[in-house]
Amino acid sequence: MVYNFFTSVFFLFFTLTATTPKHEKSSDLLASNDSAAASGAEILYNSIKSHSVTMPGYECFSKALNGFNKLKAQGKIKKDYLTVIDFSLSSTAKRLWIIDMATQTVVYNTLVAHGRNSGDEFATNFSNAANSNCSSLGFYATGELYMGKHGESMRLDGLEQGINNNARNRAVVMHAADYVNEGFAKQHHRIGRSQGCPALPNEVNKEIINLIQGRSCLFIYHPSQSYATASRLLS
Repeated sequence: MVYNFFTSVFFLFFTLTATTPKHEKSSDLLASNDSAAASGAEILYNSIKSHSVTMPGYECFSKALNGFNKLKAQGKIKKDYLTVIDFSLSSTAKRLWIIDMATQTVVYNTLVAHGRNSGDEFATNFSNAANSNCSSLGFYATGELYMGKHGESMRLDGLEQGINNNARNRAVVMHAADYVNEGFAKQHHRIGRSQGCPALPNEVNKEIINLIQGRSCLFIYHPSQSYATASRLLS
């Protein structure tokens, strides 16, 4: 189980701290702790990969895991589902994964849209501003379900100040969309784009949002240096 795994990792951190000689430089200790964390993330990644048909890339996953652990410790997320969206990939790729951290398995892998002003086939521009029609990167907590113009939908709360904290006010939500499907992708060499929402295929939307609603963790990734610098959850 994932918690037994993390208990072992935390115990390793404690052991490293407790047994380090007082004369050893603190930078050496930090390097040891960072190395242990990286090793733990890699072990977990390989474990999930062994139980699953597909996984996000390791860099994307390790950043998602880092934030997931911090938010869990802070009590800002409650469920053991980690949803990862990799916006470095083409919109024609299945770039959303839902990982059950308790069973260490991927339970969904599907298409997901980005905002129309974030890019065409690839998302390259991101914004937290109202009316930007852009996606926002970073960590979110899933909110409540509601019936909207797209049918059953799920609200999102951005957890990173200045990066995605305007999500609820912008009505950035998870909902179904006709333009998120493989037929559209083959015809247009991209899927359709939203007004900033991570929109899902009609056939899986209801199942997914009912599974992850109610304070689970969602992470939207892109190898953006400006985001990496600004995010406190990645530091």
